Amino acid sequence: MAKKAPRRTAERILEIALDLFNRFGEPNVSTTLVANELGISPGNLYYHYPAKDELINKLFEAYEADLNELLHASSGIQDVEDAWFFMHSLFELIWRYRFLYRDLNDLLSKNRHIETQFQIVLKKKAQAIRALLAGLSRAGHLDIEAREVDALSQSMVVVLTYWLNYEYVRNPREALEPAHAQSALLRGGHHTLHLLAPYLAPDQRRHLLTLSSAYSREDAASPTPA
Repeated sequence: MAKKAPRRTAERILEIALDLFNRFGEPNVSTTLVANELGISPGNLYYHYPAKDELINKLFEAYEADLNELLHASSGIQDVEDAWFFMHSLFELIWRYRFLYRDLNDLLSKNRHIETQFQIVLKKKAQAIRALLAGLSRAGHLDIEAREVDALSQSMVVVLTYWLNYEYVRNPREALEPAHAQSALLRGGHHTLHLLAPYLAPDQRRHLLTLSSAYSREDAASPTPA
């Protein structure tokens, strides 16, 4: 029993830290605030995570593990509907760890571990997108020249990586609040997959527009940025 309590406390620290980082931005959250929110002493928190960077790195490792598992699914994509579900799942994961994307430049400038590991994340995202394109091509749904694949995959990775920053710029007071999550995710998925439209077979392009209609309805109902 004595061994379980420290693990549970460590997990609770991570849960609270992730929530606070997502709500207020990592630079605005101190370890003291995390401890206070959890109702423990700063010393207790330091016992598990002696520095704030260790706490951030642990959250990043959890994100990486979830991302790697999800990216493996890219090899099984055979049509636009598969691609839509995959993309939406990616954006849901990004939303779950949105502080990493909201504060990305700041984190890269001061955290060497994230600076090096995020390069790997970008490469894995690009590989997954290329696998997605290959699956659509094999199924006869995508007509794209080999020389265009890299540029398209990189463009999709850019939108994936910086979409939440764009949402934040559009509406800094509300964009990253949970109430706005669904519309933000739908917009991100819509605009990322829309990059495929010029290369899709006509029936798949029509299907993409049908799937995107959910985005249009959700976006029309979302609050207008102040």
